[in-house]
Amino acid sequence: MDAPLRHTLPKAERLSGKTAIAALLDQGRYVSAGCLRVCYHAGNGLQHSRILVSVPKKSFKRAVRRNLLKRRIRESYRLQKELLGIPCDLMFVYTPKEVLPSAAIFAAMTEALAAVARAASR
Repeated sequence: MDAPLRHTLPKAERLSGKTAIAALLDQGRYVSAGCLRVCYHAGNGLQHSRILVSVPKKSFKRAVRRNLLKRRIRESYRLQKELLGIPCDLMFVYTPKEVLPSAAIFAAMTEALAAVARAASR
């Protein structure tokens, strides 16, 4: 019997460190989907993808709202990360000026992961 699929997001799947982030921004390509702008770089040399989530302070002055949006984005990614298919580094940037509901962020994440999977497989 197959083991159930675990939807987790461990520390190893979080993109951190100045050199890794700088490499992503230098070599990455951009895709926009719904409320998210995604910078991706396929070929991180790992068995898993790594993510970075950014919500601009210019749009949301209060840390409570920024943290709420980052939690929603990470949760949407955690539940759908198998749609990606290939390991790559990803940076998600939230673009709207208002707080969208979780369902809208979930739908945008689905669209973004599909677009990255299509673009990275070429």
